[in-house]
Amino acid sequence: MWALLVSFFLFALYCVAVIFAIRAAQTARTPQGAVGWVVFLLSAPMFGVPFYLFLGHHRFAGYRIARQESERVVEGIKTFADYSKPDPDTMRINPRPFEALAHLPVSRGNGAELLINGDATFKSILDAIDTAKNYVLIQFYIVRDDDLGRKVQDRLIAAVKRGVHVRFMTDAVGSYGLPTSYLDKMREAGVDVANPRKQRGPNFRFQLNYRNHRKTVIVDGETGFIGGHNIGVEYLGQSRRFGNWRDTHIRMTGHMVRQLQLIFCEDWHWARSEDLIDQLDWAGSESDQDMNALLVATGPGDDTETGAMMFFSAITEAKERLWIASPYFVPDIDIMTALQHAALRGVDVRILVPDVIDHRLPWLAAFAYFDDIRDCGARVFRYTDGFMHQKVFVVDDTLAAVGTTNLDNRSFRLNFEAMALFFDARAANAAAAMLETDFSSSYELTRTLPQQPIYIRFGAPLARLFAPIL
Repeated sequence: MWALLVSFFLFALYCVAVIFAIRAAQTARTPQGAVGWVVFLLSAPMFGVPFYLFLGHHRFAGYRIARQESERVVEGIKTFADYSKPDPDTMRINPRPFEALAHLPVSRGNGAELLINGDATFKSILDAIDTAKNYVLIQFYIVRDDDLGRKVQDRLIAAVKRGVHVRFMTDAVGSYGLPTSYLDKMREAGVDVANPRKQRGPNFRFQLNYRNHRKTVIVDGETGFIGGHNIGVEYLGQSRRFGNWRDTHIRMTGHMVRQLQLIFCEDWHWARSEDLIDQLDWAGSESDQDMNALLVATGPGDDTETGAMMFFSAITEAKERLWIASPYFVPDIDIMTALQHAALRGVDVRILVPDVIDHRLPWLAAFAYFDDIRDCGARVFRYTDGFMHQKVFVVDDTLAAVGTTNLDNRSFRLNFEAMALFFDARAANAAAAMLETDFSSSYELTRTLPQQPIYIRFGAPLARLFAPIL
């Protein structure tokens, strides 16, 4: 009897694996992903089927971003067409691919201030919250109930007591360890909280592989922040495991703050089914810096590969310099080819990654790509002064980007991300100067994969097999 039941279970399991394999072949975003899932499901269905249930969704079909659901948001997007358009003579790069991906136009009248590391970032954010008069919109992927988390909590509650409307949102997976008491305290004080454990978004169901990785703060529609920091003391360099934490945020002013605000409205609409358009300020003011800029938000709810296409568009525009800082380097074939081609064209291609291990699998997989890109003339630098977590790239002296997108498949295809793009020499040179300092705290990788320690030599090719789902 038991033998019959076991045989039936194995037969049913293999049938499910075949069905999932067919679905993966039809819906996977990349050929590598399709092959990887098909091989995994058919060769090891006992492990492949449960993994596919949680990790195998290739598009977030259930996520209808507010641009599609809310007519008011659609109208909000259209109003940006009336904002100050850049003078074509000041644009030394073709903005059309980026505008198409963002569904928003590049505008003039923007300002930027690089915030290097946690102390500068959270001082600026907390100061902005303290000056809020009407509202604060705040969203982080990770929020911890530690000294920094409680400090942010106290400032938000203090803002509510001044009559400021505070809306707070975090990701259910990223903030899995955040106690409900943290959210309850803010809610009881009057903070408008989108409960991550009750919202429509990816939670504990079979879509938890999707994450909202954005880190956004908006004050009164006038000041905005985005970058790599989350709310936790490790981002202030207070972790015993990581020590110094190298990260970058950016403080923005001008029209792009309203673009970032629009993205927050989309996420809030998804989480709460509430339209914020009429409750926020969309007029705002322009910055004296008068930079051309654009906010590009990407995610698995989009019809096209917006994350990868944004990087591809930037790489193909590079003529002299392409510097990229990312904690993870697990590119797909298209991005890898674009990087190699840029290096072959004579572009100064530099990839800055951490030497310290955060997540072992993507750290290991990166070694399987380094030789190929270095053979074309690119240079790889490994940051040694603690853990480097920033997401920054610079193209020539024409484009600088700071935000939340890593150079890996997860950011390209599974996470909701956002990058602030500045089409301005001042921003590009400021970001380049920052990266020059980081290069001085790094060493250039010269050893090939066969020269690496045995666990890297044999582990990197195996880890690369998981690249489509990392």
